Amino acid sequence: MTESRTNLAWEVLLDLTGSGAKHERLTRALRAAIRSGRLPTGSALPPSRALAADLSCSRWVVTQAYGQLTAEGYLRTRVGSATRVRWTPDTDTALPDADGPPVPPPRFDLTPGLPDLRAFPRARWGAAVRDRARRTPFSDLGFPPPGGHAELRRVLAEHLRRGRGAVADADAVVVATGVTDGAARLFRALRAEGIAHLAVEDPGWPRLHHVAREAGLTVVPVPVDEHGIRVAELDRVPEVRAVLTTPAHQFPTGVALTARRRTALVEWARRVDGVVVEDDYDAEFRYDHRPLGAVQGMCPERVVLLGSVSKTLSPALGIGWVLAAPRWRRALRTSGTARSGPPVLDQLAFADLVRTGGYDRHLRSARQRYRARRAALLAALRARLPGCRVTGSAAGLHLVVHLGDGVDASGVVAAAGARGLAVVDPRVYRVSCREPADGLVLGYGNLADGAVEEAVAVLAAAVADSRPDRAGRPGGR
Repeated sequence: MTESRTNLAWEVLLDLTGSGAKHERLTRALRAAIRSGRLPTGSALPPSRALAADLSCSRWVVTQAYGQLTAEGYLRTRVGSATRVRWTPDTDTALPDADGPPVPPPRFDLTPGLPDLRAFPRARWGAAVRDRARRTPFSDLGFPPPGGHAELRRVLAEHLRRGRGAVADADAVVVATGVTDGAARLFRALRAEGIAHLAVEDPGWPRLHHVAREAGLTVVPVPVDEHGIRVAELDRVPEVRAVLTTPAHQFPTGVALTARRRTALVEWARRVDGVVVEDDYDAEFRYDHRPLGAVQGMCPERVVLLGSVSKTLSPALGIGWVLAAPRWRRALRTSGTARSGPPVLDQLAFADLVRTGGYDRHLRSARQRYRARRAALLAALRARLPGCRVTGSAAGLHLVVHLGDGVDASGVVAAAGARGLAVVDPRVYRVSCREPADGLVLGYGNLADGAVEEAVAVLAAAVADSRPDRAGRPGGR
């Protein structure tokens, strides 16, 4: 017989089934309710006496559960005030083990993956959503159409033709909730067609590798050099008929796929009856050279283009797209659920931003801001770490700093973390090779301009602590 009960005051369903003492089961139930969002951040929990009465248990059971979750960082307590939820999904990675105190977020976050969230065009976006809510016909207020609203697909096709040199029409565009969603749909379609192996860049973005494995594909790492993915290596595994690549700005090395390699990649796809999955990562932000067109424009029947607004506006919008040949469109549109895709009003608001030029103006402003921030970061690195070498800075929102002198990146990451600076060891992006790295991946998209100098000063101190002295011991200062 289930022991699920409903707290009548707060209407929170708590499932106390399972093994263990009752306070342990209550702890698990509350933790699950918090993580699922049924108990959102800031919500007040019932007083221990009231919850105990509702669950027909002793007050000790409730106080034990509240105390455990407070120690884990899920709850906060204050004398004379209610016990409230403090956990959010954004702080999930900062939660400690059950026996440790909460870990505060870093003072400076140089991890890659985010644009400048401070610069999100709130007023422009809000106005676009309000306008669409006012004039969108009732017939458009149901579930999102499979593949996305026709108006957004038309606007995106024009945008991709103009800005990325893609071969596109509205029928070729499938709207998704981001690159990860689009890739997951495509990988499932590949597997259904009998393609079982996917070549990936090594190093590369691990989330898409994980999505590929979930779709049943075998991930085959292919090295990357200063010219991009080594296309010739694809022939070493005859089973490979699909490859995932980031030709505009490879993550994390930052190199661009050369013209010769682009031609070789298209020729390989034609020769093996294969598919190139082009992640258009960071394509909008190029500083030292003219923007590169999408490989999809060279061979639209063999190249599937993935893109999103996660690096240009915000990942919170959940708007992405897949540009695919007719062979894949039906599977891409029908592989989701009835609720798949961004909300219709958001799709139409974004379509308005693109059509009226507001999106292009935002991109131009963002390019200028990132160019200036990159220059400030490079100048600070030259001043504080004059012996380091920087690569991958010609485009995008991150760069790679090579520290040299036998410095192990893992030691720097730990020393920086102790000082409130978050940086990334590039080995986390490796598929196969795990030898010690002498460099760090530094993301500057969401770093405040005024924090650049201090962040690099903290990084320099962490490097000094991690640099081996003449006797081979770390921390020679």
